[in-house]
Amino acid sequence: MKYNNIKIAKFINRKNRFISEIEIDNKIELCHVKNTGRCKELLIKGVDIFVQENNNINRKTKYSLICVKKGNILVNIDSQIPNYVAKEAIESGIVKEIKDITTIKQEVKYKNSRFDMYFETNKGKKGFIEIKGVTLEDNGIVKFPDAPSERAIKHINELIEAKKEGYEVYILFVIQLKNVKHFEPNKETHYKFYETLKYARDKGVHILAYDCFVSYDEIILKDNVDVIID
Repeated sequence: MKYNNIKIAKFINRKNRFISEIEIDNKIELCHVKNTGRCKELLIKGVDIFVQENNNINRKTKYSLICVKKGNILVNIDSQIPNYVAKEAIESGIVKEIKDITTIKQEVKYKNSRFDMYFETNKGKKGFIEIKGVTLEDNGIVKFPDAPSERAIKHINELIEAKKEGYEVYILFVIQLKNVKHFEPNKETHYKFYETLKYARDKGVHILAYDCFVSYDEIILKDNVDVIID
């Protein structure tokens, strides 16, 4: 996935979940934060960020925050992008565990949830994929979620139900950075999520994690990452 109209800026502060102040071209501007997670370890005053300039005069903000520099690492924090990146990768065969796909549909309703993807294969299998973007990293270990997420638990429980009905079901954690050691559920932040993910694994839900190549204007799904659920 390629972005256009990207500019470098400095992060100043986060006014609320959706809006931050940035310094760009020697001016203070408002910027849309495309991630409602906490991102406290990323959004630090003075850090280099990359923003997308918008020319839509109807928008309240001229810029959208796309990427953050964390030391020598670039972290994409655009929460809208993992679904596109995952679909691109599945269709091109990068995700080896999900293969022989003939049909992919996005945002498909199942019972009380709406899963990110529904798929069919040339072998007659049908299934659902739920995508979760991951930006929280600590010494090479990446975790999800960075804030309690009852919505994520609801999705996992619905995947378990779909599995019982014969669907192939996957959770794909899209790690929005490169060069990580492994993925694990963030039990310190949301223990119930950890328990639910562990239960889902034991019930046959496939749990995958892939990292991404990230540059200031691009993100591409790359390599399988070990999932550790103790």
